[in-house]
Amino acid sequence: MQASSPFNLNDGKFMTRALDLAVKAMGRTSPNPLVGCVIVKDEQIVGEGYHLKAGTPHAEIHALAAAGKQARDATAYVSLEPCSHFGRTPPCAEALIRAGIKRVVVAMKDPNPLVSGRGIARLREVGIEVDVGLMFHEASLINEVFIKVISTGLPFVVYKTAMTLDGKIATETGDSRWVTTEVSRQYVHQLRDRYDVILAGSETVVRDDPALTCRLPRGQDPVRLIVDGQLRLVENAQVLTSSAHSPCIIATTQAASPEKIKRLNNLAGVEVWQYDTLRYVPLEKLLRDLVHRSWTGVLLEGGGGLAGILIQEQLVDKIEFFIAPKLVGGNGPSPLSGLHIEYMAEAIALRDLHLDMYAEDLHVTGYLHDQKSEIRCQRSE
Repeated sequence: MQASSPFNLNDGKFMTRALDLAVKAMGRTSPNPLVGCVIVKDEQIVGEGYHLKAGTPHAEIHALAAAGKQARDATAYVSLEPCSHFGRTPPCAEALIRAGIKRVVVAMKDPNPLVSGRGIARLREVGIEVDVGLMFHEASLINEVFIKVISTGLPFVVYKTAMTLDGKIATETGDSRWVTTEVSRQYVHQLRDRYDVILAGSETVVRDDPALTCRLPRGQDPVRLIVDGQLRLVENAQVLTSSAHSPCIIATTQAASPEKIKRLNNLAGVEVWQYDTLRYVPLEKLLRDLVHRSWTGVLLEGGGGLAGILIQEQLVDKIEFFIAPKLVGGNGPSPLSGLHIEYMAEAIALRDLHLDMYAEDLHVTGYLHDQKSEIRCQRSE
């Protein structure tokens, strides 16, 4: 016999609000998760808040401050398990206890081994009622980047590309301006604002000379990361100086000129990461090095060769493809020229596919791995 749910309709309404608050900080909390908190008393919200930035107070602290004395005997709705350890900020579980919270509703357990059920256990230890799992799927989706990093040590990688209906990212002469509409390109800048790093191959930089910045009002420029095993990019490339607020990193190998590395390292905001390989940058090692710098979300843009290799090595988590209702034919470049599948039975099947329209363009998103299996272990208490 299935146990009855501990949740009611009002619980769903208030947890929805906590999730809505959490995503307000999308792209600003790395390497921390997105978290929202709502304090409710007598079915009225008396305090709410969300985590704004790593190193600043967590969502629960903001919500408790807003609620003040009304927090006593209230219910707290939190999109992620309250922390129980001292990090850069004090533990939120203790703050909820001191405030006199009577019940805590948690969307999902924190996958961080430093927490992972300890916050829930601490709350229950002092007699606070804790219910876990409300809107678990929604909570896990907004923190897919955090879950991937904390579980694997690798960043969450999204491949964005634009193509014609016949699968070309440019004509056979190399012309690619513009494949998609202005509306679609504006959405791409929202993605750039959301992810820590924008990744491109040297072929894209040499051919197109992109700036790879975010052009939204109050948007943030991602770190520009160029994979350039032979250090082919020219020293006046836009990407080297396009942002005054975030660094440009060139990942290269022993094939690179030492003199050119020295000149590039002398440019403001430019870092050359040289790997001990002869020609090809070790991509998994590169991605792990990003996490060591607290960069957890990567937007891969441009370069069918690089994208194909990353997918072949199972290092891409999600795709965002924009398909324009245009035909160009010929031998134009493919969005996945670096991916080589011999048999249709080995083709990569996308999961959790979603389709929508941006003006005239078809927008396709999907996952390359089973997201549900990766986060299933986080649901249990």
